[in-house]
Amino acid sequence: MAVTTYPVTGMTCEHCVRAVSGELAGIDGVTGVTVDLVPGGRSRVTVASTAPLAEQAVAAALDEAGGYQVAGA
Repeated sequence: MAVTTYPVTGMTCEHCVRAVSGELAGIDGVTGVTVDLVPGGRSRVTVASTAPLAEQAVAAALDEAGGYQVAGA
């Protein structure tokens, strides 16, 4: 089991939380997603998975959810 927290920018509301959670949950091996929303700042997105996730897969899911980005990426 792997648990990783990502600082994510661009999230402003609960709609963003649902979009991000849904996209990340669709990645193979993801078993859970929690979001600590910081509107307009760096939200904390924690992903639990059966194995470490490729950073590219996480970045692609965030982009697909609405153009969100891992801070610093």
